[in-house]
Amino acid sequence: MCGTCGCDDGAGGAAGVRIGVPGEADGPAPNRPYGHEGGHGQDGGHAHGHGPGSLHDHAHGPGHGHDHEHGQDGGHGHEHGRAGDDGDATVTLEQRVLAKNELLAEENRAWLAERGVVAVNLMSSPGAGKTTLLERTVRDLAGRREVAVVEGDQETMLDADRIKRAGCAVVQVNTGAGCHLDAEMVRGALTALSPAPGSLVLVENVGNLVCPALFDLGERSKVVIISVTEGTDKPLKYPYMFAAADLVLINKTDLLPYVDFDVDRCAGYARSISPGVRVLPVSATTGEGLDEWYAWVARQYGPDPERAPVAAR
Repeated sequence: MCGTCGCDDGAGGAAGVRIGVPGEADGPAPNRPYGHEGGHGQDGGHAHGHGPGSLHDHAHGPGHGHDHEHGQDGGHGHEHGRAGDDGDATVTLEQRVLAKNELLAEENRAWLAERGVVAVNLMSSPGAGKTTLLERTVRDLAGRREVAVVEGDQETMLDADRIKRAGCAVVQVNTGAGCHLDAEMVRGALTALSPAPGSLVLVENVGNLVCPALFDLGERSKVVIISVTEGTDKPLKYPYMFAAADLVLINKTDLLPYVDFDVDRCAGYARSISPGVRVLPVSATTGEGLDEWYAWVARQYGPDPERAPVAAR
């Protein structure tokens, strides 16, 4: 269950999440193991056994902290009321859920770092063009860097099937009524994907501009995608999402002649929420601006050119 928005899949949270690989079974994604034994309590603690190949087969230690903050106040455990208020129980639950998620996200981050895998979390409202951008990215990067994709949707394998046809490994996470991916879901997806050392993992989050901003997945960077059909003032309406962004992609620029959208003003609004955030106008359909997107991806691997997945053409 999401303690922030109250979304619940009707089966007690993660128990109803389904993780599957296209082609393994017909219909909804089948259940997948989460790569560990034992349960996680809502107080953020967890106890589980690690076997060979486990996602968590590593030592925990300092140095895996996230390099940016979520939300405009930089924290997750917001104080919404005074002691004794009726909302205290809700605030406590929210803090516990987010604390548990942060712990699992740090484990994901350490596991990815040990293998030199870069994970990028793509977030947007429904219909902004995330899947089309992923298809184009997978095809354009073919032969330069191994790419794997985690697809997040409430139901169906439709997007995962599209990505598989584009030519890369993909795992579908169906969240049921859940409105976002969390670190535990991504852990299960990584276990199923088993990405190669040095590869790129692109995570398509559930279409939603609210809760995904609050849930760290263990990713290297967060990318927010908006389309020119959504309105220039989108950053002002969803400030927490844009405060969390490392990059903003303004997609569907090929439609600019037909819509009322001001790219420069939208970029200005985004920077008013997150000063200095990079904003790139792109079209996943025509390819406009995608060289800059691929160059940005390359920089996520650091300055070593041998580690960079692609250079700007």
